[in-house]
Amino acid sequence: MADLLLGKPVGDGLSEATAAQVEELKERGVQPTLAIVRVGERPDDLSYERGACKRAEALGIEVRKFVLPAIGDILPGPKGDGPAQIASSLERQLFDTVERINLDPSIHGCLLLRPLPEGVNEERICNALRPAKDVDGITAASLAGVFMDTGVGFPPCTAQACVEILDHYGINPEGKNIAVVGRSLVIGKPVAMLLLARNATVTLCHSRSADLPAICREADIVVYATGRPRAYGLEYFANGQIILDVGINVDEEGNLCGDVHFAEAEPVVEAITPVPRGVGSVTTAVLMRHVVEAAARA
Repeated sequence: MADLLLGKPVGDGLSEATAAQVEELKERGVQPTLAIVRVGERPDDLSYERGACKRAEALGIEVRKFVLPAIGDILPGPKGDGPAQIASSLERQLFDTVERINLDPSIHGCLLLRPLPEGVNEERICNALRPAKDVDGITAASLAGVFMDTGVGFPPCTAQACVEILDHYGINPEGKNIAVVGRSLVIGKPVAMLLLARNATVTLCHSRSADLPAICREADIVVYATGRPRAYGLEYFANGQIILDVGINVDEEGNLCGDVHFAEAEPVVEAITPVPRGVGSVTTAVLMRHVVEAAARA
Protein backbone atom coordinates (compact mmCIF):
# COMPACT_ATOMS: atom_id res chain seq x y z
CA MET A 1 0.00 0.00 0.00
CA ALA A 2 1.42 3.37 -1.06
CA ASP A 3 2.20 6.24 1.25
CA LEU A 4 -0.10 9.20 0.66
CA LEU A 5 1.67 12.47 -0.13
CA LEU A 6 -0.97 14.71 1.40
CA GLY A 7 -0.96 18.38 0.46
CA LYS A 8 -2.20 19.83 3.74
CA PRO A 9 1.02 19.49 5.76
CA VAL A 10 2.95 20.93 2.81
CA GLY A 11 0.61 23.91 2.52
CA ASP A 12 0.60 24.43 6.29
CA GLY A 13 4.39 24.52 6.37
CA LEU A 14 4.54 27.04 3.54
CA SER A 15 1.83 29.16 5.15
CA GLU A 16 3.64 29.26 8.48
CA ALA A 17 6.73 30.70 6.85
CA THR A 18 4.64 33.07 4.73
CA ALA A 19 2.75 34.39 7.78
CA ALA A 20 6.06 35.29 9.43
CA GLN A 21 7.11 37.17 6.28
CA VAL A 22 3.79 39.04 6.25
CA GLU A 23 4.35 40.24 9.80
CA GLU A 24 7.86 41.41 8.96
CA LEU A 25 6.58 43.37 5.97
CA LYS A 26 3.75 44.94 7.97
CA GLU A 27 6.26 46.11 10.57
CA ARG A 28 8.00 47.93 7.71
CA GLY A 29 4.70 49.50 6.63
CA VAL A 30 4.03 47.16 3.68
CA GLN A 31 0.65 45.42 3.37
CA PRO A 32 1.02 42.48 0.94
CA THR A 33 -1.90 42.71 -1.48
CA LEU A 34 -3.26 40.40 -4.18
CA ALA A 35 -5.57 41.46 -7.00
CA ILE A 36 -7.95 38.81 -8.35
CA VAL A 37 -9.38 39.44 -11.82
CA ARG A 38 -12.44 37.36 -12.69
CA VAL A 39 -14.85 37.38 -15.63
CA GLY A 40 -18.37 36.20 -14.84
CA GLU A 41 -19.45 33.63 -12.24
CA ARG A 42 -17.98 30.32 -13.41
CA PRO A 43 -18.23 27.77 -10.56
CA ASP A 44 -14.60 26.64 -10.87
CA ASP A 45 -13.38 30.26 -10.81
CA LEU A 46 -15.52 31.02 -7.76
CA SER A 47 -14.26 27.90 -5.98
CA TYR A 48 -10.62 28.79 -6.57
CA GLU A 49 -11.26 32.41 -5.60
CA ARG A 50 -12.88 31.36 -2.32
CA GLY A 51 -9.92 29.13 -1.49
CA ALA A 52 -7.44 31.89 -2.30
CA CYS A 53 -9.34 34.48 -0.26
CA LYS A 54 -9.59 32.14 2.73
CA ARG A 55 -5.87 31.43 2.65
CA ALA A 56 -5.04 35.13 2.18
CA GLU A 57 -7.23 36.19 5.11
CA ALA A 58 -5.60 33.63 7.38
CA LEU A 59 -2.16 34.98 6.47
CA GLY A 60 -3.00 38.68 6.69
CA ILE A 61 -2.76 39.27 2.94
CA GLU A 62 -5.23 41.77 1.51
CA VAL A 63 -7.29 40.77 -1.54
CA ARG A 64 -8.89 43.17 -4.01
CA LYS A 65 -11.35 41.73 -6.51
CA PHE A 66 -11.86 43.05 -10.03
CA VAL A 67 -14.96 41.37 -11.43
CA LEU A 68 -16.05 41.90 -15.04
CA PRO A 69 -19.33 40.68 -16.55
CA ALA A 70 -19.40 37.55 -18.65
CA ILE A 71 -19.98 38.06 -22.38
CA GLY A 72 -23.56 36.83 -22.06
CA ASP A 73 -24.24 39.48 -19.41
CA ILE A 74 -23.00 42.43 -21.49
CA LEU A 75 -25.85 44.26 -23.17
CA PRO A 76 -25.43 45.12 -26.86
CA GLY A 77 -24.68 48.75 -27.63
CA PRO A 78 -27.09 51.10 -29.40
CA LYS A 79 -25.98 49.69 -32.75
CA GLY A 80 -26.77 46.14 -31.72
CA ASP A 81 -23.21 44.88 -31.25
CA GLY A 82 -22.69 41.22 -32.08
CA PRO A 83 -20.57 38.64 -30.19
CA ALA A 84 -17.29 39.79 -31.80
CA GLN A 85 -17.85 43.42 -30.80
CA ILE A 86 -18.88 42.43 -27.27
CA ALA A 87 -15.77 40.23 -26.89
CA SER A 88 -13.64 43.11 -28.14
CA SER A 89 -15.22 45.41 -25.56
CA LEU A 90 -14.54 42.91 -22.78
CA GLU A 91 -10.94 42.55 -23.94
CA ARG A 92 -10.46 46.32 -23.70
CA GLN A 93 -11.93 46.30 -20.19
CA LEU A 94 -9.60 43.48 -19.16
CA PHE A 95 -6.60 45.25 -20.64
CA ASP A 96 -7.50 48.46 -18.80
CA THR A 97 -8.02 46.52 -15.54
CA VAL A 98 -4.62 44.86 -15.81
CA GLU A 99 -3.01 48.22 -16.55
CA ARG A 100 -4.63 49.72 -13.43
CA ILE A 101 -3.13 46.89 -11.40
CA ASN A 102 0.28 47.42 -13.02
CA LEU A 103 0.26 51.10 -12.06
CA ASP A 104 -1.00 50.64 -8.49
CA PRO A 105 2.05 50.36 -6.19
CA SER A 106 -0.11 49.06 -3.34
CA ILE A 107 -0.94 45.89 -5.33
CA HIS A 108 1.92 43.40 -5.37
CA GLY A 109 0.49 40.43 -7.26
CA CYS A 110 -2.30 39.62 -9.69
CA LEU A 111 -4.24 36.38 -10.17
CA LEU A 112 -6.09 36.31 -13.49
CA LEU A 113 -8.67 33.53 -13.44
CA ARG A 114 -8.65 31.60 -16.70
CA PRO A 115 -9.65 30.51 -19.25
CA LEU A 116 -11.00 33.81 -20.48
CA PRO A 117 -14.15 33.81 -22.63
CA GLU A 118 -13.96 32.79 -26.27
CA GLY A 119 -13.16 35.72 -28.52
CA VAL A 120 -10.87 37.40 -25.97
CA ASN A 121 -7.16 37.31 -26.81
CA GLU A 122 -5.97 35.62 -23.62
CA GLU A 123 -2.30 35.79 -24.58
CA ARG A 124 -2.51 39.56 -25.04
CA ILE A 125 -4.20 40.06 -21.67
CA CYS A 126 -1.73 37.80 -19.85
CA ASN A 127 1.29 39.52 -21.35
CA ALA A 128 -0.10 42.94 -20.44
CA LEU A 129 0.67 42.09 -16.81
CA ARG A 130 4.07 43.15 -15.54
CA PRO A 131 6.24 40.13 -14.63
CA ALA A 132 6.94 41.62 -11.20
CA LYS A 133 3.23 41.21 -10.38
CA ASP A 134 2.76 37.93 -12.24
CA VAL A 135 2.50 35.64 -9.21
CA ASP A 136 1.04 32.71 -11.18
CA GLY A 137 3.53 32.52 -14.04
CA ILE A 138 1.17 33.45 -16.88
CA THR A 139 3.31 35.93 -18.83
CA ALA A 140 5.84 35.07 -21.51
CA ALA A 141 8.52 36.86 -19.48
CA SER A 142 7.83 34.77 -16.36
CA LEU A 143 7.86 31.54 -18.36
CA ALA A 144 11.12 32.62 -19.97
CA GLY A 145 12.46 33.12 -16.47
CA VAL A 146 11.55 29.53 -15.63
CA PHE A 147 13.03 28.12 -18.83
CA MET A 148 16.21 30.20 -18.59
CA ASP A 149 16.44 29.99 -14.78
CA THR A 150 16.90 33.76 -14.50
CA GLY A 151 14.62 34.40 -11.53
CA VAL A 152 12.42 36.82 -13.50
CA GLY A 153 8.79 36.61 -12.39
CA PHE A 154 7.42 33.48 -10.74
CA PRO A 155 6.77 29.94 -11.95
CA PRO A 156 3.17 28.73 -12.32
CA CYS A 157 1.87 27.89 -8.85
CA THR A 158 0.79 24.32 -9.59
CA ALA A 159 4.15 23.45 -11.15
CA GLN A 160 5.92 24.89 -8.11
CA ALA A 161 3.54 22.97 -5.83
CA CYS A 162 4.83 19.69 -7.26
CA VAL A 163 8.39 20.62 -6.29
CA GLU A 164 7.28 21.74 -2.83
CA ILE A 165 5.64 18.35 -2.22
CA LEU A 166 8.84 16.51 -3.15
CA ASP A 167 10.86 18.77 -0.85
CA HIS A 168 8.48 18.41 2.09
CA TYR A 169 8.55 14.61 1.94
CA GLY A 170 12.31 14.45 1.51
CA ILE A 171 12.22 13.19 -2.08
CA ASN A 172 15.31 14.58 -3.79
CA PRO A 173 14.85 14.76 -7.60
CA GLU A 174 18.60 15.02 -8.24
CA GLY A 175 19.76 12.18 -10.44
CA LYS A 176 16.26 10.69 -10.68
CA ASN A 177 14.59 9.69 -13.94
CA ILE A 178 11.35 11.69 -14.05
CA ALA A 179 8.58 11.40 -16.63
CA VAL A 180 6.21 14.36 -17.02
CA VAL A 181 3.04 13.40 -18.87
CA GLY A 182 1.52 16.56 -20.36
CA ARG A 183 3.23 19.46 -22.11
CA SER A 184 1.07 22.47 -21.26
CA LEU A 185 2.60 25.81 -20.31
CA VAL A 186 0.58 25.73 -17.10
CA ILE A 187 2.09 22.57 -15.63
CA GLY A 188 3.92 20.14 -17.93
CA LYS A 189 6.64 22.28 -19.48
CA PRO A 190 7.36 24.48 -16.43
CA VAL A 191 7.48 21.57 -13.97
CA ALA A 192 9.90 19.82 -16.32
CA MET A 193 12.15 22.89 -16.26
CA LEU A 194 11.92 23.22 -12.46
CA LEU A 195 12.93 19.58 -12.07
CA LEU A 196 15.77 19.96 -14.58
CA ALA A 197 17.02 22.86 -12.50
CA ARG A 198 17.15 20.41 -9.59
CA ASN A 199 19.38 18.08 -11.64
CA ALA A 200 16.76 15.48 -12.50
CA THR A 201 16.76 13.67 -15.85
CA VAL A 202 13.38 14.58 -17.31
CA THR A 203 11.41 13.01 -20.14
CA LEU A 204 8.56 15.26 -21.29
CA CYS A 205 5.78 13.06 -22.67
CA HIS A 206 2.52 13.65 -24.51
CA SER A 207 -0.28 11.87 -26.34
CA ARG A 208 1.96 10.97 -29.28
CA SER A 209 4.85 9.58 -27.24
CA ALA A 210 5.61 6.05 -28.42
CA ASP A 211 4.95 3.34 -25.80
CA LEU A 212 4.04 5.82 -23.07
CA PRO A 213 3.29 3.08 -20.49
CA ALA A 214 6.85 1.76 -20.82
CA ILE A 215 8.34 5.25 -20.40
CA CYS A 216 6.28 5.77 -17.25
CA ARG A 217 7.11 2.35 -15.78
CA GLU A 218 10.83 3.02 -16.15
CA ALA A 219 10.71 6.38 -14.32
CA ASP A 220 11.49 6.90 -10.63
CA ILE A 221 8.97 9.74 -10.41
CA VAL A 222 6.03 10.43 -12.73
CA VAL A 223 4.03 13.67 -12.92
CA TYR A 224 0.63 13.23 -14.59
CA ALA A 225 -0.91 16.49 -15.84
CA THR A 226 -3.23 15.94 -18.81
CA GLY A 227 -6.73 16.56 -17.41
CA ARG A 228 -8.00 13.11 -18.40
CA PRO A 229 -9.93 11.39 -15.59
CA ARG A 230 -8.42 8.05 -14.52
CA ALA A 231 -6.67 7.73 -17.87
CA TYR A 232 -3.55 6.04 -16.50
CA GLY A 233 -4.01 2.54 -15.13
CA LEU A 234 -2.02 -0.48 -14.01
CA GLU A 235 0.18 -0.76 -17.11
CA TYR A 236 1.76 2.63 -16.28
CA PHE A 237 3.02 1.79 -12.78
CA ALA A 238 6.01 -0.01 -11.26
CA ASN A 239 7.10 -0.87 -7.75
CA GLY A 240 8.93 1.87 -5.88
CA GLN A 241 7.65 4.79 -7.95
CA ILE A 242 6.60 8.22 -6.73
CA ILE A 243 3.42 9.50 -8.44
CA LEU A 244 2.35 13.15 -8.52
CA ASP A 245 -1.19 13.36 -9.87
CA VAL A 246 -1.94 16.94 -10.87
CA GLY A 247 -5.26 16.24 -12.58
CA ILE A 248 -8.45 17.55 -11.04
CA ASN A 249 -11.40 16.07 -12.91
CA VAL A 250 -15.04 15.23 -12.29
CA ASP A 251 -16.12 11.68 -13.11
CA GLU A 252 -19.49 10.50 -14.39
CA GLU A 253 -20.83 10.27 -10.83
CA GLY A 254 -19.81 13.86 -10.09
CA ASN A 255 -16.84 12.90 -7.89
CA LEU A 256 -13.43 14.55 -8.02
CA CYS A 257 -10.70 12.31 -9.38
CA GLY A 258 -7.21 12.59 -10.79
CA ASP A 259 -5.60 11.61 -14.06
CA VAL A 260 -4.31 8.45 -12.38
CA HIS A 261 -6.52 5.43 -11.68
CA PHE A 262 -5.83 5.61 -7.95
CA ALA A 263 -7.24 2.19 -7.08
CA GLU A 264 -4.84 0.54 -9.55
CA ALA A 265 -1.80 2.66 -8.65
CA GLU A 266 -2.01 2.63 -4.86
CA PRO A 267 -1.24 -1.10 -4.31
CA VAL A 268 1.82 -0.89 -6.62
CA VAL A 269 3.70 2.38 -6.18
CA GLU A 270 5.68 3.60 -3.19
CA ALA A 271 3.94 6.97 -2.75
CA ILE A 272 1.21 8.97 -4.48
CA THR A 273 -0.62 12.29 -4.17
CA PRO A 274 -4.36 11.69 -3.79
CA VAL A 275 -7.06 13.70 -5.56
CA PRO A 276 -8.47 15.61 -3.79
CA ARG A 277 -6.14 16.48 -0.84
CA GLY A 278 -2.98 16.42 -2.92
CA VAL A 279 -1.27 18.91 -5.25
CA GLY A 280 -4.29 21.22 -5.48
CA SER A 281 -4.23 21.99 -1.77
CA VAL A 282 -0.64 23.26 -2.05
CA THR A 283 -1.25 25.59 -4.99
CA THR A 284 -2.89 28.44 -3.08
CA ALA A 285 -0.16 28.30 -0.43
CA VAL A 286 2.43 28.75 -3.19
CA LEU A 287 0.38 31.63 -4.64
CA MET A 288 0.42 33.45 -1.30
CA ARG A 289 4.15 32.94 -0.90
CA HIS A 290 4.65 34.47 -4.34
CA VAL A 291 2.51 37.49 -3.37
CA VAL A 292 4.63 38.06 -0.27
CA GLU A 293 7.88 37.64 -2.20
CA ALA A 294 6.61 40.16 -4.76
CA ALA A 295 5.80 42.59 -1.94
CA ALA A 296 9.28 42.13 -0.48
CA ARG A 297 10.91 42.74 -3.88
CA ALA A 298 8.81 45.84 -4.44
